[in-house]
Amino acid sequence: MYYYICLVTNEKKRGHQGTVYLGVLVSWWLKYTGGFMDLEKIIRDVPDFPEKGIIFKDITTLLKDKDAFKYTVDLMVEKYRDKHIDKIVGIESRGFIFGGNVAYLLGCGFVPARKAGKLPADKISESYTLEYGANTLEIHSDAIETGEKVLIIDDLLATGGTAAAVAKMVERLKGEVIAIEFLIELDFLKGRDKLKGYTVNSYIRY
Repeated sequence: MYYYICLVTNEKKRGHQGTVYLGVLVSWWLKYTGGFMDLEKIIRDVPDFPEKGIIFKDITTLLKDKDAFKYTVDLMVEKYRDKHIDKIVGIESRGFIFGGNVAYLLGCGFVPARKAGKLPADKISESYTLEYGANTLEIHSDAIETGEKVLIIDDLLATGGTAAAVAKMVERLKGEVIAIEFLIELDFLKGRDKLKGYTVNSYIRY
């Protein structure tokens, strides 16, 4: 149901024509998917992981459910079919799972944003802080061409540092960040504050 609310909010700004288009889209979705899926109920909470006091949102319960996995990827794809995306940047490691599938369905390239020391060729890097530590990500320096439209995908928006670091690398290579997609967003960590100026989408919010 959250996805429906997002669409209403975005499309009604475009006037009557946008509202009609929304009705057609919702009708199509209900017909071919059997209705909206409550993805939040499928995610498993794991307490005290990876550190005490943290409740980890385990998406493996969603990934093993073929209907939920397909539904999630389809949600991400539909937003960008007409956006002429050139590259998907998937953030290590769960961003690879969604990003690779979205890239395939959109017919665009896939770029892995990896932890330091994992990429073999010339690369650029950005460091960032996590809700439970610090890290560095890298992408190959030839991964993105000047002017390419880039969609960044990860599974979780927490403090926003990870995605902000990747967005910086995309822009250092002269790419254009079209949007940043997340399956889950932890509102209480205010990750969007670090991503001001970017279009940010999420499907499950806690």
